[in-house]
Amino acid sequence: MTKPNFELEQAALSRDAFRIAGVDEVGRGPLCGPVTAAAVILNPDDIPEGLNDSKKMTAKKRDALYDEILAKADCCIAHATVQEIDEINILRASHLAMTRAIAGLTKAPDHILIDGNMIPRGLTTSAQAVVKGDGRSLSIAAASIIAKVTRDRIMGDLAIEFPGYGWEKNAGYGTKQHLEALRALGVTPHHRRSFKPIHNILYQEK
Repeated sequence: MTKPNFELEQAALSRDAFRIAGVDEVGRGPLCGPVTAAAVILNPDDIPEGLNDSKKMTAKKRDALYDEILAKADCCIAHATVQEIDEINILRASHLAMTRAIAGLTKAPDHILIDGNMIPRGLTTSAQAVVKGDGRSLSIAAASIIAKVTRDRIMGDLAIEFPGYGWEKNAGYGTKQHLEALRALGVTPHHRRSFKPIHNILYQEK
């Protein structure tokens, strides 16, 4: 199985782009909670060992790498809220979170590697979309870890406030437990009203 490497970053470095940001988002699919993005600029001379697509790692390994990435790289985490998701749609909201993360880096990047097949609107910096980037680029893999750990922790905190939905385990995805809890306990302020299962429940209530 191929693991992410530094080839895309090396190509940009050879074109005199010295600060290369990897960007990824987490939380497009869940029925609730924010969408969370991270932008990470790795130090080419001090890259944490073991970076990989966050979905292919254990929570323990992600947590350990999360702390190491924050210590060794320039990182920024940003979100788009449930209200923003409902207003502008999940794709635009995920791009909004990405642009906020890029804007929050301590110094502007020279080149951006973005996970996915689209570059967010309004980016003025040189950027390229990288399909399945978290499995190809170490910078995007690092961003995927930061975004996933952050969002999982947010959903864990919300699970304490709103027990019964299983958010500490399902991170807001539409699992059987989550859907059953929605029918039994109702819709919370953290649910995305533009998403079909939530919309249908609210529509039925009316």
